[in-house]
Amino acid sequence: MQKTALLIIDVQNAMFHESNPIYDGEQLLKNLQDLINRARTVNIPVFFVQHNDEEFKSGTSAWEIHSSIAPNVGEVVIQKHTPDSFYETELHEKLQTEQIKNLVVAGNQTEYCIDTTSRRAYSLGYNVTLVKDAHRTWDSSALSAQQIIDHYNEVLGNAFATLKETKEVQFS
Repeated sequence: MQKTALLIIDVQNAMFHESNPIYDGEQLLKNLQDLINRARTVNIPVFFVQHNDEEFKSGTSAWEIHSSIAPNVGEVVIQKHTPDSFYETELHEKLQTEQIKNLVVAGNQTEYCIDTTSRRAYSLGYNVTLVKDAHRTWDSSALSAQQIIDHYNEVLGNAFATLKETKEVQFS
């Protein structure tokens, strides 16, 4: 039986700041809480990825993982500096150590870190499930956040990932 892990990408405080909150952030947090709780209940490992850059400076409140989905003691937190959660990080090695073959992907930001990480995971041979109602972004000058989410669900679902809603994800 192939092992599964839940991968939560870049759910950090800065993304929920009242001055420019991510689209539908409260629902995102509810969906992530549901996924994390169900994964933990059946001992599915939860891996967290934390972005580091000018806006997300290590050790600041903005950089911290949102408290409503905070990692438990012993859960893996990967530090990254690019949209690719695998690039120059220990993610692939940690997943291999755990013999993980299936990744359930959720978090932020749809058109950057979710897209790049999902494609890279697929290229590395993982079976990727993208939780289509558990990743978010902001409006752009050309598209609404929901249009961006819908577009990436379609693109990633056509070649790189199986799409499921939060309620459809089964950890067993």
